[in-house]
Amino acid sequence: MYEAFFGLSERPFDLTPNPRYLVLTHAHREALSNLEYAIASRKGVTLLLGDAGTGKTTVIRTAIERQPDRVHCVHLQNPALDRAEFVEMLATLFGLSQRAAESKTVFLLELEALLVARNATGESTVLVVDEAQSLPLELLEEIRLLANIETHDEKLLSVILAGQPELADRLNERSLRQLKQRVALRCQLSPLTLQETCAYVAGRIRAAGGVGAQTFTREAVTLMHERSNGIPRTLNVIADNALVTAFATERRPVNAKVVLEVCGDLDLQGGGKPPPPAAAPSRPPLDVATRPSPSGPVRLITIDPGGGPSNPGEGPSQSSVAQGNQEAAAWPGRKRSKFSLFRTAWIRGTE
Repeated sequence: MYEAFFGLSERPFDLTPNPRYLVLTHAHREALSNLEYAIASRKGVTLLLGDAGTGKTTVIRTAIERQPDRVHCVHLQNPALDRAEFVEMLATLFGLSQRAAESKTVFLLELEALLVARNATGESTVLVVDEAQSLPLELLEEIRLLANIETHDEKLLSVILAGQPELADRLNERSLRQLKQRVALRCQLSPLTLQETCAYVAGRIRAAGGVGAQTFTREAVTLMHERSNGIPRTLNVIADNALVTAFATERRPVNAKVVLEVCGDLDLQGGGKPPPPAAAPSRPPLDVATRPSPSGPVRLITIDPGGGPSNPGEGPSQSSVAQGNQEAAAWPGRKRSKFSLFRTAWIRGTE
């Protein structure tokens, strides 16, 4: 719809967990490394925690996609089942017989035989359970017992439990202490910082064939971060709707006024609290004449909402200044801040 208008080959902010659009922040990179290590070393149970919309499913699919053919991954995405349905679902996903789907005894016998046969040929098996915070107690106990299938020296079935932070609270219950003791690795995804949000937006636009600075202004990205609280899924919703609105009104790049309008339609007010006022200095500042000079070279990083002048030695263009003034008028009461956007086209540095 708006792809050609913004120079994109496809929509960059769809809500599908496409591994190609994974932007690796520090937390996402660490989580992905932990999952790959857990699969490769056949850890018993690995825990992946994160609030709704922080990218757990995308990280899981990326980890699965990177595995060689000798690793068999079973991904259970909707675990809201009773015990009989759980057995039936796993029997189907593991490719077991119809009798295994109807009898837990047959299921366990066939599953163990399958895992032993795969292990003998150097293959391994991973069970990934998404939305694990929704699992009833009886299914968490079943998963613990499945993780016990092992030889004398290694696990035959690795288990990855992915869920919201409530899952960690549940594992602290006394009735689940045995499962908690079997958690060999634990990682957590957190909301994005402002710099990570800028990298996230720019990275997804770049993956779709576009240029971040030509698609969103600095003020627009900052407002998107505040209204989404750094949650990637909410960022995607805001960004996609903003692109549609800007396309309909022929505004490019998307500015803060468009984002503000979209957030109002989506009833997104943001949950962040303003920072506390700075404490008064305990002593008067040094006089300029006596203030010590920096010990080394200083580099100033500024943000050019217009994408920066074509010549780095020139000042900002009249069009970029006019664009910034228009956004300041559309977004009253907000101070314009400076920050560094790593690996994005919004950076302009001067020595």
